[in-house]
Amino acid sequence: MKPVKIYTTPYCAFCVRAKRLLERKKVPYEEIDIAGDDEARMNLMERTGRRTVPQIFIGEKHVGGSDDLYALEERGELDPLLQ
Repeated sequence: MKPVKIYTTPYCAFCVRAKRLLERKKVPYEEIDIAGDDEARMNLMERTGRRTVPQIFIGEKHVGGSDDLYALEERGELDPLLQ
């Protein structure tokens, strides 16, 4: 299984939602809290082109945020991407 990284901040409902999907699927993930770390947030924004959290990576592929993760799941594309 490819490694999963999820960039989050505390009290982010979309972050919780994305982590719940991963947990329900028993997918291990590394959570990186970027709250209060302006440099990390700026680097993430430069890397993804997005300012919001969560931002999720499967392997080296940026899949987007919570809605993007759920869309992959609904289309049946998440499991193959994880392999």
